[in-house]
Order: sequence, then structure tokens, then C-alpha cells
Amino acid sequence: MRAPVFVLLEIGRLREHEEVLRADVERLVEEIRAAGRVDNPIWVDRTTGAILNGHHRFAALRALGARRVPAWEFDYADPRIRLDRWNPGPVISKAEVLRRSSERRPFPPKTTRHQLEVELPPRPTPLAVLLDPRPPEPQVPAARARTTTRRSPGSS
Repeated sequence: MRAPVFVLLEIGRLREHEEVLRADVERLVEEIRAAGRVDNPIWVDRTTGAILNGHHRFAALRALGARRVPAWEFDYADPRIRLDRWNPGPVISKAEVLRRSSERRPFPPKTTRHQLEVELPPRPTPLAVLLDPRPPEPQVPAARARTTTRRSPGSS
């Protein structure tokens, strides 16, 4: 399984699988506006764009007019991503989460609870970057970044 990757995703690419509580979204809108940043990226399935964690942050950013959302992209099949429920009820499968997001038939708020067995580093993202209509600069993974050394003419 590939490691989670931090990306800025176009807001229209994302698919919700859970409804939100309007009061929580309004509170987050004010917090994000006051801070001028989003501290915690949402979690997204790399293949489908299904939001796994962060529906309220997503809704707050949409309400603020964001064009993109900071996200950790995952392979949802990765066993290090566990799916539970916040409250008692029938077991929910990862397949059902993906089906609900693709059908745009969300669960009620706070139905699913995704947990990771790995810790993600903080990635605060300025709100101005998320609102900017220009496309973001391409990101080069650190493993592929290379440096070159220029030599002066005549040196060996």
C-alpha cells in the first residue's frame, strides 16, 4: 500500500458519504476565517475522491468559497485505516462508504469513524491558498526531487 500523500484537491472532485451538522459547520467557518488557515487536512480515498474524515471542514471550506481542500490521500483498502461507528448500530463496510459517496446518499452525521494506525504530521494550509482561483504549483514528491551542481567551465 502506498503511504498517505498530502495534496490540495479541487473541491468538485470530492464526494461526501456523511451529512454534517449545520451549527458545527458555522462554527468551523468562523474558526477558519479567524485563524486564516486550516490546520488539519481531510482524509480522502485516492481512487474515488470519497471523503473519509473531515466532512465538516469540507463543508466549511465550501461555504467560504474555497476552490481546493487540503487533504491526505489514502488507498482506502489499506488495513491501517479502520472503520468503526461513533454510536451503536450495524457494522458498516468500506464498500458501503464508497457506494454511499458515489450515489450521493450520505449517512446521518457522525455515523462512521475512521481511525489510522499511523500518525500524520501537521499540515497547516493558509486559507488564501485554498481560495486562490489560480491552479496550485505542481508538487514534486521529496523522493523525486533532485539537486544539480553546476561546475564552472574548465573544472573537472
